[in-house]
Amino acid sequence: MTRLPETTQRKLGLVIDLDTCVGCHACVISCKGWNTENYGAPLSDQDPYGADPSGTFLNRVHSYEVTPLADSAMAQLVHFPKSCLHCEDAPCVTVCPTGASYKRVEDGIVLVNESDCIGCGLCAWACPYGARELDQAAGVMKKCTLCVDRIYNENLPEEDREPACVRTCPAGARHFGDFADPDSNVSRLTAERGGMDLMPEQGTKPVNKYLPPRPKDRLDGQIDVLAPLLAPVAEDARGFLGWLDKTLDKI
Repeated sequence: MTRLPETTQRKLGLVIDLDTCVGCHACVISCKGWNTENYGAPLSDQDPYGADPSGTFLNRVHSYEVTPLADSAMAQLVHFPKSCLHCEDAPCVTVCPTGASYKRVEDGIVLVNESDCIGCGLCAWACPYGARELDQAAGVMKKCTLCVDRIYNENLPEEDREPACVRTCPAGARHFGDFADPDSNVSRLTAERGGMDLMPEQGTKPVNKYLPPRPKDRLDGQIDVLAPLLAPVAEDARGFLGWLDKTLDKI
């Protein structure tokens, strides 16, 4: 069995804003693309264009219709991205019989050494979040790596040294940083917005945090949705339009 480090030098992870995520699946596609073309064995698909397709994805987005308030009649659609949470007390690591699953001391990232993985599936059973997937073609377990081959790659521009899902999110719903640094962007977001652990009762102490969605059916006062369209673009017209306006006034 694999042992977990008592402490890690950094705690790299993600903050996912459920209030901002629009469920576009751009993070899913970019994750699939990057990890198929770069890190480890490709993420395989089985019968992708057939009647019963399946495949390996390290990041998935689930959508739920919820009613935020008990006295509310308006439902709210919440998009919920899910991937490995890189838990501090990761049960997927301690259950691994070959030591293929491990947590790095230098940054806290949980990885799988694919050359040692025997595909037994014990880590998938131990993970309470369903964040591991057995690649049917490779016969080994796959999971989110936080794009470890991107974040330390000095051949990439500095702005690209973050997970592919974070880099590609058009809504800015995903944030990457070091939770061990209280002044980091992810630490500040978690403190300011009440970042939550997923299923804290499991005791896994996930590093990744979720920012709760804000209720959408309560407004302070009335809002005129046509106001932006009716407001004048400029108080005094200039250029050709200004000349035309003055000319028409003389007619």
